[in-house]
Amino acid sequence: MAVPRGTRFEIEHDHVFPAGAAIVGPVTPDMEYVSNEDKARGKQPKQKIDEQSGLPQWKVTVTDPSAEKDRDKSATVTLLDRVQPVPPPAAMAGFDFRPVMFEGLMVEPRVMGEKFKYQGWVLRATGMREPGSAAAPKPAASKGTSAQGASGQKAA
Repeated sequence: MAVPRGTRFEIEHDHVFPAGAAIVGPVTPDMEYVSNEDKARGKQPKQKIDEQSGLPQWKVTVTDPSAEKDRDKSATVTLLDRVQPVPPPAAMAGFDFRPVMFEGLMVEPRVMGEKFKYQGWVLRATGMREPGSAAAPKPAASKGTSAQGASGQKAA
C-alpha cells in the first residue's frame, strides 16, 4: 500500500504527550532558509506558508516529560494560523515554561537523523490552549485544515 509523501494523521494531544507538554520559549514565525550568498544579494527571508492549508506557519518548542530518550525530550510544533498564536498565560513559578494543550494536532512520519536514521514525526497543530480550559471555537481555515498541521519533531 502506497501512502503519499506528506500525508498527515490527526491525533489527540494526550496520545502524543501523555504526561502533558510545556512551552519553552516564544512562539516565532517559521522562516524560510536564506543562504549567505542570497543574504549578500539582499534577499530577505519570508515566513513559510503551509502547502496544504495556505496558512502561515509559526513554531514553538515544547518539552515532553514522558519522553524516554533525550532526543525526544524537546519537540518543535508548527502552528498554523493567520495571526501569531499567543501561549497560555500561566507560567510555572520560577520557570519560563507554560503547560499547553494542542488543538487540531497532526503527525506526519519522517525519517530523521544524520548518521543514524530513525523514525520521527513532524508535529503540526491548528491551535493551543491552557490545559483544563475549554477548547476555543476556531473559524474555518481556507482550503481546510483537517489533514494538515505543524512541523515539529518527535521521534518514536
